[in-house]
Amino acid sequence: MLHCNSCVFPDTLNISSLSQGIFTLSLLVEMPMDRNRLLCRRSAGARRKTAMAFTSRLIPSLAVLSLSFATLGCATPRASAETAQAAPNGPALWCAADEDTTIYLFGTVHALPAGVDWFKGPVKQAFDRSDELVTEIALDDTTGMQKLVLDKGMLPEGQNLRDLMSEENRIQYEESLVSLGVPVEAFDRFKPWYAAMTLQLLPILQSGYVQDSGVENVLNGESPAKTHAALETAEEQIDLFDSLSMDQQLTYLDQTVESANEIVPTIDEMVREWLAGDADHLADLLNSEMTDPALYKRLLTNRNAHWADWIDKRLGQPGVVFIAVGAGHLAGKGSVQDQLRKHGIKTKRINE
Repeated sequence: MLHCNSCVFPDTLNISSLSQGIFTLSLLVEMPMDRNRLLCRRSAGARRKTAMAFTSRLIPSLAVLSLSFATLGCATPRASAETAQAAPNGPALWCAADEDTTIYLFGTVHALPAGVDWFKGPVKQAFDRSDELVTEIALDDTTGMQKLVLDKGMLPEGQNLRDLMSEENRIQYEESLVSLGVPVEAFDRFKPWYAAMTLQLLPILQSGYVQDSGVENVLNGESPAKTHAALETAEEQIDLFDSLSMDQQLTYLDQTVESANEIVPTIDEMVREWLAGDADHLADLLNSEMTDPALYKRLLTNRNAHWADWIDKRLGQPGVVFIAVGAGHLAGKGSVQDQLRKHGIKTKRINE
C-alpha cells in the first residue's frame, strides 16, 4: 500500500460519432500577431518546431470531436511506439495529503500504442486506493460534445474554409488531405481550428496509437465504482480555440500542415519520456518552445492555478482522490505543484 504525509471517411459528417476517443491536441498559434508577419519572420524549421511544441498541449475534449472523421482499422502500428514500455515504477506520480485526505496527481497522455503496460506498480496501487477519479473533463458527456461541435465548430452558413486561405496555403492544405486519404472538401464547412486538430490527430492514429489505450480511457474503465469529477468542461476547453480570431485559426491550420511530418516523431518522443517517468525532460519537450507569455498563461498557468484552487478545497474533505491530467501540467514552470505551493500545500513524488 502507498502512503504519503486504409482509412474510411464519411461523405457527410456523422455527428453521432463525435464522442469517440481521447487524444493529445494543442494550440499551434502565437497570440495576437499579424498572420503574414508570423509566417514570414520564422524559417520553416522554426515554425515546425514551434508548432510541434504546441501540439503537445493536452486538450482531451477537442480530440473527442475530431475523431468523427476517422475509422482507422487500417492503421499500421509503428515499432518504435509499440515496443516502448514503462519504467519499473511507472510514469510519474505525486501526492498531496493532510490528516484525512490523500490526493494523487498523475500526468497522462491521451492515447498510447496498444499493448503498452503502464497500469501497474505504484500507479495501480494508488488508483486502487482511491475513492474518486478526477479528470480534465467529464469522460462520458457525449451528448454535450456533439452539440458543442454544431454550435462552435462550424463556419457560418455560406462560408467555405478553403475560400478563406491564400492560394499557396490552400494548395498545401489540399495536398496534406490527399496524403492522408481524406477528401479535399472534408472540412469545407468547419472552422480552421477544427480542421487543424483533426489533421494533427490522423497521422498519430494511423501510426498505431489507439484512443482506447489512452490513460483516461483505461482509468475510466477500471473505476465503475468510483466517484467521478472533472476540473473543466468541454466547452471551456473548446473555447480556448474557438475564441481565437479567424486570422489566428488560419495560422494554426497552416502550421499544422507544415509540421505534418514532425507530428508522429514528436509524439513518440513524448511517450518514451512519459513511460520513463522523466517528468523534467517531458516538461522541457512540452513547454520549451511556448515562448509567448500570453499563450503560456492561457494554456498552462491560469488553468493550473484553477486546478490548485480545486485541490486546496478538496483537501478539506476526507477521502482518497486520483487526479489524472495532461502530463505537461505537472512539471515545469507554473505547474500544478508550483501553484499548490502558493497555497502552502506540499507535494511529493512517490515513485522515482
